Amino acid sequence: MSNSIKSILTLAFMTTLFVSCSDSNDDSNNDDAINEALNQEVLTNLSVSVITETYHSMNTNAIALKEAVASLTIGDETGLQAVKEAWQGTRAPWEQSEGFLYGPVDTEGIDPAIDSWPVDVNAINGILNSGDPITESLLESNNEARGFHTIEYFVWGIDGDKAASELTERELEYLVAATENLQSKTAQLYNGWIASGGNFANNFINAGQSGSIYTSQKGALQEIVEGLSIIADEVGNGKIEEPLNGNNGGAKPEAEESRFSNNSKLDFANNMRSIQNVYLGDYNGVSGYGITNIVAGENSSLDTQIKDAIADAVEAIENIPGTFTEAIYDSRNAVELAQEKVLELQNLLDSQLLPFIGNL
Repeated sequence: MSNSIKSILTLAFMTTLFVSCSDSNDDSNNDDAINEALNQEVLTNLSVSVITETYHSMNTNAIALKEAVASLTIGDETGLQAVKEAWQGTRAPWEQSEGFLYGPVDTEGIDPAIDSWPVDVNAINGILNSGDPITESLLESNNEARGFHTIEYFVWGIDGDKAASELTERELEYLVAATENLQSKTAQLYNGWIASGGNFANNFINAGQSGSIYTSQKGALQEIVEGLSIIADEVGNGKIEEPLNGNNGGAKPEAEESRFSNNSKLDFANNMRSIQNVYLGDYNGVSGYGITNIVAGENSSLDTQIKDAIADAVEAIENIPGTFTEAIYDSRNAVELAQEKVLELQNLLDSQLLPFIGNL
C-alpha cells in the first residue's frame, strides 16, 4: 500500500473517530440533562405537592379539631363524636407524613411534641389537680402530656368507652389547651415548608445548587428513600412487634399506639400510604412525579415489585380482623402476616431501591 493511500485511510479513520466521540459526548450530555430535569421534576412535586400538601391537610384538620373541642360541653355525645371524627381526620395526614420525618418536623422538635407515646398519666393528673389555669403554653414543658395521644386519652378514655357525661370542666379546659397546642405545631410544620415561611421545600427543588442543604440531587433523593425505609422499619419492628411479642413473645397491649381509639390498624395502613404517596408522587387525588418515574425507566421489574409490595402491606394490615388489641390475642397469624409484608417492603427498599438511587 502506498504512503499516500495510508495517509488518506488514516485521516478518514481519525475523522470518523472524532465524529463518533463527539456524538457520544453529545448523547451523554443530553442524557445527563434529561436525568437532571426528571430528578428536579420529582423533587419539586414531592416536596410541594406531596409533603407540603400533606402538612397543609393536617393543619386544616387540626383547626377543625380545635373548633370541635371549643364547642364541646359535658354530656354532649354528638359533640364528643364530632371531636373523635376530627381527631381521626387530623391523625390520618400525620400518619401519612411519617415517611418523611426530616426537615422542620425533626429539627424543630415537632414530632415528639405532637406524637409522643405513651402518655404520662401522672403528669396529666398533676396538671388537672394543680388548680392552675391550663393553657397551651403550660403544656410546652412535657411532650408526654400533650399531642395526639393525650387528646385521645381524654376523648376516648383509657378503656376506649368514655361517655361525654364523664368529662369534667378541668378536662375540657385541658382539651382546649391541648388542641390549641397541637394546631400551633401543625401550623409551624406547614409554615416550615411553604415558600412564604421556612421554605424547606426549596432544599429539594434546588438540590445540588447554592442555597440547598443537599449538595446533589442524588443526595436529596437518598434522603427521601431512606425516609420510606425508616417508617417501614418502625411499623414492622416497632409498632407491630412490640404489642404482638413484647411480653416475652406474647401480647403486650399497653405497648400498642392509638389503642384508646382503636385507630392502630388505620395508623399502620396510613404509614404504608405515606410510602406509596412518595413513591408514586400522588396525594389527595392529585397525581404527579414520584420515585417511580425514576425507577421505571431503568428497571421496570423493580418498579413493579415495589408497587406490589406496598399494596400487599396495606392489604395485609387492613385484613387483620377486629381491633388490633383483639388481634394480638385472637388473630396472631393475621398480624404476623401483616408484619411480614411490611418487613418484605422494607427489605426491598433497603436492598434494591437504596442501591439503585445510590448508583444514579
